[in-house]
This record gives sequence, structure tokens and C-alpha cells, in this order.
Amino acid sequence: MDSSEHGPSMSSTGVASGWNPPPGLTEEEAEEMQVELIKVEDEIETLRQVLVAKERHAAELKRRLGIGPLSEIKQNLTKGWHEVQCSNAYKRTQETLSQAGQMTSAAFSSMGSAIRNQFGEMRALPYSNSGSNFSMRHSLSMPAMRNSPSFKTFEDKVENMKYKVMGQSNEESDRSPTSNNAP
Repeated sequence: MDSSEHGPSMSSTGVASGWNPPPGLTEEEAEEMQVELIKVEDEIETLRQVLVAKERHAAELKRRLGIGPLSEIKQNLTKGWHEVQCSNAYKRTQETLSQAGQMTSAAFSSMGSAIRNQFGEMRALPYSNSGSNFSMRHSLSMPAMRNSPSFKTFEDKVENMKYKVMGQSNEESDRSPTSNNAP
């Protein structure tokens, strides 16, 4: 490389004529550093050229193997997804969602049992159109259902599950999720 490529005219050692070394360095140390800088810059340029050649060679190999840009993107996405699945954040989120799913499943199971019990209670009631005080029509009405023990149990289970799945805020944590002192 020609020394004229490095700025002002240089002496044979690469130090600019009329140049004073920085404080704390002798002229000899500054000249050695200048020579070393020129060598490092030359090495950097050589490495850039080698890198470009390697990239061309890699592109040629990929072309010959039939690896196009689309398959390369697919491979990168697959690798990225695998890395995401191995991450701690993904694993924690997966565990949390699994627990929430189990709680939801338990809530639906409890709800099914409560409904089954309610229908069992309704079957046990007398059914007549003779004007008795407690007919099937009356047992299906909402006020009557709400006051039944099965419905209360069901309501408590759903509310407890809601608190387990959604969590409690600070003001709600002071009272039981089944207490009837809701605002």
C-alpha cells in the first residue's frame, strides 16, 4: 500500500512531516505506533477482502446445494423458534398457562357437577300442574334456583376459581372470595 493513501506526506516510517508526538510519547514511540497502525489497517483491509471471498464461496455452495433464500429463511425461523422454546421466559409462560388450563378444567368440572346436582334436585321435586306450591315451573325460575343449595355451592366454586385464575388485588385479598360482603 502506498503511504500517500494515509493522509499528509509521511516519512519512511509513516510519521507526517512537521508532526509532533502527543505529550508523554517520544518521537520514536510515536513512529512505532504509526508503523503498527499502518500494519493493522492493512490487516483489516486484507480481512475484509478475505471475508468477501468467503461470502461469495458460501453463496456459491448454497446455490449448488439448492439452498435458496426462502429455504434459508425457513431454516432461520425454525432455529429461532427452537431457541424461543428453550428460553426460560417461554418455559415459565408455558407452565403458567398449563396451570391456568388445569384450574379452568377443574372449574368446568365442578360446574358440571353442580349443574348435574341441580337437575337431580329438580327431578326429585314433585311435578304436577295441580297448582301445588312448588312445581317444576317454579323450580326452574331464577330466584328459586339461586336460593337452592346446589346453586350456592356452584356459585362459590366459580367465584373461588375466578380468584385462583385471575388472582386477587390488594384490596380484595383482605376478604374471602366466598364472603357475601361484595360491593
